[in-house]
Amino acid sequence: MDVLELLEIESEVSLPKRYSTLSVEEMEARVNEIKAHFGDRLFIPGHHYQKDEVIQFADARGDSLKLAQICQTKPNAEYIVFCGVHFMAETADMLTNPNQKVILPDLRAGCSMADMADIEQTEIGWTKMQEIWGDTILPLTYVNSTAAIKGFVGKNGGACVTSGNAKKMLEWAFTQKERILFLPDQHLGRNTAFDIGIPLEQMAVYAPLTGEFEYEGEWEDVKVILWKGHCSVHEKFNVQHIQNLRKQQPEMNIIVHPECTYDVVQASDYAGSTNYIIETIKNAPAGSKWAIGTEMNLVNRIIDEHPDKEIVSLNPFMCPCLTMNRIDLPHLLWSLEKLEQGEVVNHITVPADITKNAVLSLERMLERS
Repeated sequence: MDVLELLEIESEVSLPKRYSTLSVEEMEARVNEIKAHFGDRLFIPGHHYQKDEVIQFADARGDSLKLAQICQTKPNAEYIVFCGVHFMAETADMLTNPNQKVILPDLRAGCSMADMADIEQTEIGWTKMQEIWGDTILPLTYVNSTAAIKGFVGKNGGACVTSGNAKKMLEWAFTQKERILFLPDQHLGRNTAFDIGIPLEQMAVYAPLTGEFEYEGEWEDVKVILWKGHCSVHEKFNVQHIQNLRKQQPEMNIIVHPECTYDVVQASDYAGSTNYIIETIKNAPAGSKWAIGTEMNLVNRIIDEHPDKEIVSLNPFMCPCLTMNRIDLPHLLWSLEKLEQGEVVNHITVPADITKNAVLSLERMLERS
């Protein structure tokens, strides 16, 4: 089942042409006017990877889970216009009150990583894993996953993880079961498992498109089963980028996100969550030099905010997250003007049965974070 089939969505297929005729100044003025009109009845969370043209209007900035948690603290917000991608809007819907409406300005703003873990494929894979390893596996899912996957994990006793608490959550998971299934990002799973002492030889990869395991050892030796998914942005950093930089500017500190591949993380000086990267650069001494391996909108914003430091992207030809960039100023304005007219478009709702189990997976994580 496609993720959009799990959502009750009201959507206008295309943006009205008139938005292409408006100037940036006109659109910015209208957004500010509508925000003032709604006051605290409207809340706009903005993910770190959003464009500057959108993030300037965010009432809060952060990663996906932080923003969803902030939404929980805004009971007066009748409308939450989430400037991020669909799985983030899903989480916000699950954690807020039923009377609050979560809106995604453009439904094309998806996440390729989240979509790599389809619920039917996951259930098929889980059955195969049970046949091999029996009831010895606890599923964990990165928060960058669909509500359906979070629900599957919650139903089977598992929990969500973030890039910031993944190590703690894997350590907890191994107190519950002998093996871990990590969805949907194999790189975060591999990097974190290795960090807590699991050798690569004890990690198998499950490829959902073929239904096969990528593993050459004995089944009983497997401790971590990695779902074959990845972030299309962070996979574009490679060791050659690091080697070139080391030769050209050996004094550069290299810091990357753990969604990067294992070899990139191992070759870097630092690796950590988006917030870890932001705080590390913020607290670094003036004059220090940094190469950052993460999404380009965020890297450019960090560069602008820290003129006292020399900062570059680890990959100078890096593109921003294309799906995140679907949220732009015209779509934001369109969704707000529709609200002003009394119409809710791109309303994201998660079915109650999925919400129940998905919230369980989130609560198990929050209890330990």
